[in-house]
Amino acid sequence: MPHSISLTINGVPRSVQLDDPRVTLLDLLRERLELTGTKKGCDRGQCGACTVLIDGRRINSCLTLAISLDGAAVTTIEGLGASDDLHPVQAAFIEHDGFQCGFCTPGQIMSAVGLISEGQAGDDAERVREGMSGNLCRCAAYHGITEAVLDATRRVSASKDERQSA
Repeated sequence: MPHSISLTINGVPRSVQLDDPRVTLLDLLRERLELTGTKKGCDRGQCGACTVLIDGRRINSCLTLAISLDGAAVTTIEGLGASDDLHPVQAAFIEHDGFQCGFCTPGQIMSAVGLISEGQAGDDAERVREGMSGNLCRCAAYHGITEAVLDATRRVSASKDERQSA
């Protein structure tokens, strides 16, 4: 029996017909909606390559049934920034060489955005490493990733301070 759900994906309201209630958000994004920036790594919630934001919180999209998200706001890597207007986390990843092969990068960036917006990043490298521990990088770019998250945290904080004083 088909099910219809409504999602806001990267700011765009979408109505989606699900023929199978067992479809994961990851498969919906990649296969039906052609948003292939979110990667399928382990398909078991262990690597973090599929990390997206649901209503601003980090989740592994490979473990989340799409049908359970009716009414939710989904943000994928495609919804963060444009090539001429990068999100602060994207810019910091480039500046700090927070990627090598790039496969895990979308999930790493989405996890970092969530970590920062949740107020969990702080200014301590150990705290960032702990907060990002659900995202694996087979190339071991962890030092660059940590530095990028710390830098992006400072940028986002400075931007908030500027907006509040204006």
